[in-house]
Amino acid sequence: MTLPKPLHLAAIDAGSNAFRLIIARVHSSDNWEIVESVRAPVRLGHSAFTTGKFDRKTLRDATAAFRQFRRLMDRHSVVAYRAVATSAAREARNRHVLVERLRHQAKINLEVISGEEEARLVRVATLRAMRNLDPPRFILDLGGGSLEISELRRGVLQRSVGLPLGTVRLMEAFHVLGAIHENTADDVRLHVLSVLRSALPKRPRPTAALAVACGGNAETLAILSPGPRIGGLGTLNTRLLKDRLLQILRLDVEGRVKSFGVRRDRAEVMGVAGIVLLAVAQWLRIRSMVTPRVGVREGLLHELAAAQMAHPEPTAEQRKEAQIMIAGAESFACRVHCDLRHGEQVRRLALQLFDQLWPYHHMDFVLRTVLEAGATLHDSGHLINRKNHHRHGEYLVRNAKISGLRGWAKNMTGCLVRYHNGKSEPSAAHKLYASLDGARRKQTRVLAGMLRLAERLESDHHQAIGGLSVEGGPRDVRIHVELRNESRLDLAGIERKARLLERELNLHLSFQRVLVVQKVRVA
Repeated sequence: MTLPKPLHLAAIDAGSNAFRLIIARVHSSDNWEIVESVRAPVRLGHSAFTTGKFDRKTLRDATAAFRQFRRLMDRHSVVAYRAVATSAAREARNRHVLVERLRHQAKINLEVISGEEEARLVRVATLRAMRNLDPPRFILDLGGGSLEISELRRGVLQRSVGLPLGTVRLMEAFHVLGAIHENTADDVRLHVLSVLRSALPKRPRPTAALAVACGGNAETLAILSPGPRIGGLGTLNTRLLKDRLLQILRLDVEGRVKSFGVRRDRAEVMGVAGIVLLAVAQWLRIRSMVTPRVGVREGLLHELAAAQMAHPEPTAEQRKEAQIMIAGAESFACRVHCDLRHGEQVRRLALQLFDQLWPYHHMDFVLRTVLEAGATLHDSGHLINRKNHHRHGEYLVRNAKISGLRGWAKNMTGCLVRYHNGKSEPSAAHKLYASLDGARRKQTRVLAGMLRLAERLESDHHQAIGGLSVEGGPRDVRIHVELRNESRLDLAGIERKARLLERELNLHLSFQRVLVVQKVRVA
């Protein structure tokens, strides 16, 4: 679905080695084009990692860069943005000075995010870029201050570990200023392996699953040590990098700039980056890494675009009418002895599907309320007979006096109750469905598809699903099903129940089990 008019959104990543701004013209939640991409060589980690504070020059340079970003954002009429700072800002004792200066002098609100949030944004961007490939086993994000490692298994996050192994941090700690002597390189490598051994003591078995490396250094080194492309994405061959690294380490900064055609600030840290990536590849048994050329910025932009596509806020009158309708539905559900816990879970999942799929259906708040009423009443027919409860439930809704439910909304709710379990398909032979006009029939089919899917997800009545999240597009959409425990999903059954929704929205839906786990951070 496209917006009536493209929006301009911006994402800013104030990293430890440089600042980056991207401005995108957004047509839909998954369709945008970059109209501006700027990199400012401000190294927040230069003083933060050695003194624990930003020095005056760093604060001045950061403010000047953000003023430039503000001018570019105003020029493109940016309607929404998110600016984040990572490792160096987390550690600087005077980070509040930076935040306040940027807010007052550049009119940009900077958010200092945790390592966990940084890793999550990179995962969002990576999984979106690789949605047509199998999920990776590892996602590595090497920045100036930290190395974030996400381990996944069949797309399920196992752990997220943040390590103090950023390139600028190591460069400052080991006093690396130019060419790197063999002894210094060994010291850095042994330090990296020591930290990895402490954080990840159990080395993984060799696997053919993909590994991903994000960050500017990984992208640069992949150009110098390329492997075969996978799904149109570049890769970094670790064996080639091992050979090429010897040349990189022997050269001073000027020699790297001249030999490899890189910026000076990249030339300063690329040798350390190569040592880190090879050490990680050795410990995790990785032979090659996909470099999708995405990071925090793309994760920010993806979520900004999704937020801008959210349905509009209802009016006060609509909220009041909705409260009356849902109160009436809940009262009737109690009178006919519905399983209220099951009904509440189905209602919650159905509304999550409605909200997150809004870019594809664009239905309003009134129809959202009808879906909520249908979810509340979907099992009301159990009062008469469990076997054909979908038809009996329609009869009860059609003939009962339910406060706030009348007219076409009542007829549509009855249809949702009839079609919720797939035992009956929308048909003009059905009285209530036939009473709706063409547009309402289409809306009924879409809402019935959502309710049918939500009810199937909660078919065991165990309330094991913590939530749903949607990503992808424009036609291939993945729904992540977040589980609170080790419950299994009947993916084949879920896919069958999703067919009505797929057909009506012209989508291909896939489902992925996500087990919610505790994230770990190593200082």
